[in-house]
Amino acid sequence: MPRNQFQRMIFALLTVIVTVHGYVFYSLYVVNGTTLMEVNQVNSVLAAIRAQGGVYMFGRFMPIWAVILIEFCFAYMLEIVMGQPSSFKLACKIFNPCETHPVLFETAIICTTVGLMCPAMSFIAAWLYYPYYDGFSIITLLANWLKLVCFNFPFAFFSQLFFIQPLIRTVFKLLFRKDISSRKSVEGA
Repeated sequence: MPRNQFQRMIFALLTVIVTVHGYVFYSLYVVNGTTLMEVNQVNSVLAAIRAQGGVYMFGRFMPIWAVILIEFCFAYMLEIVMGQPSSFKLACKIFNPCETHPVLFETAIICTTVGLMCPAMSFIAAWLYYPYYDGFSIITLLANWLKLVCFNFPFAFFSQLFFIQPLIRTVFKLLFRKDISSRKSVEGA
């Protein structure tokens, strides 16, 4: 797939754009939606978020767009610095990319990326959404982190493997179709 640093940055950007929106939606609607509606006594999650003045982050309520932007920045940085390079190296320790079917190798990269990114982003989220109104406790932080990993890992694994990465790979192939076709013609010659 991506063959140079520019392509890797674009691939990571596309992945993070889709992923962050998916996880914010998942967290607000699926994991916390019922609680938000009950606490604010409304019939929709969006109305509950509006009623409480936004999403709780950094010890105060912030608009959804700010939450998405903050999470996007953390996720993109983490994907570029740790996710992509480490997942490729770990997949190469298990499979030889030259001898392994591309679908199997890409699946190994996806699985290792989720295995690295989910705990890392869940740890960042445990800090971002920490209930500061109760004071700070390392035990509470670690408990929140473990809870987030337990909620997020199944969603991250299945959404990345079956929806997000196939979509991103298709979009990536459309964006870089000239480069891919020229690369195939050089390899075939």
